[in-house]
Amino acid sequence: MRIAMLAPVAWRTPPRHYGPWERVVSLLTEELVARGVDVTLFATADSLTAAELRAVCPTGYEEDPGLDPKVWECLHISEVFESAGEFDLIHNHFDFLPLSYSRLVKTPVLTTIHGFSSPKILPVYKKYNGSSFYVSISNADRSPELNYVATVYHGIDMDRFTFDPEGGADLLFFGRIHHDKGAREAIEIARRCGRRLVMAGIIQDRDYFIREVKPHLDGKNVCYIGSIGPAERDNLLGSAYALLHPINFNEPFGLSVVEAMACGTPVIAFNRGSMPELICDGVNGFLVRDVEEAVTAVEKIPAINRAMCRKTVEERFTSARMADDYIRVYQRILDITRQSVM
Repeated sequence: MRIAMLAPVAWRTPPRHYGPWERVVSLLTEELVARGVDVTLFATADSLTAAELRAVCPTGYEEDPGLDPKVWECLHISEVFESAGEFDLIHNHFDFLPLSYSRLVKTPVLTTIHGFSSPKILPVYKKYNGSSFYVSISNADRSPELNYVATVYHGIDMDRFTFDPEGGADLLFFGRIHHDKGAREAIEIARRCGRRLVMAGIIQDRDYFIREVKPHLDGKNVCYIGSIGPAERDNLLGSAYALLHPINFNEPFGLSVVEAMACGTPVIAFNRGSMPELICDGVNGFLVRDVEEAVTAVEKIPAINRAMCRKTVEERFTSARMADDYIRVYQRILDITRQSVM
């Protein structure tokens, strides 16, 4: 089985700090290679992998402002499809754009839909619905207008997340500083609980940051530490009292939720999108409707067994399980395409 793995090129694969899609691609690629699958990773030239690496884009365009995203995305995607005949399957993690190439090659194309950035992109997925294969990353993130071959939850490398049976006293917000992720709501929850809040993540909406977050940063009650790498992430997640995830959108998955639980840290999340598929209310965290319910949930955190948080991830959200699921999907697609040729 020869797989062409198409990663985004916004960031390096794996990312140095932020880059959730690139992180998933890296974890999946390395797990597949460890199983003996022949994988060629199409990613930035500075990417790190045990697979064969093919690259035209020197580095992530989010890391080098001198790179024009459209130019390098076009060069990157065309590189994959111009060599499509070398592979049994192309696994697309690059959103909708590569689908416009898919009918020009005989190699089947599997697209993992990492979420819908806007309903405006749906027409592309609808056009290729009958000729490509789609995987959703949660049951909640499925469009009723599309057909899916499977739902495959993201997985993480458990060795990179240390279980902390005690945790600490601080609440944690770990994600993009953006209205969608509920940074302002996290500050309000912490204020009403009288607990210190540590915030980490890229500033994706600077106006929002200046208006809703910056006025509350005092280094004492609310502390913003920026975007952090894997080593700092492990310690930060494990030492938290709870992760606050007060989202204002239907979260397609939520890697930070799983990563926090892997360290033993319970999660308090607004009950939207995929959250009920990740969090068992009262077992590894709490599903709440609003800030008021989140404040009440903070008081209930001592009732959560941190070992159960870790166990949830070990049983359901490892990179090994993710690779197993995708191998089954690959085989199913190859069986379908072979039968259609006969």
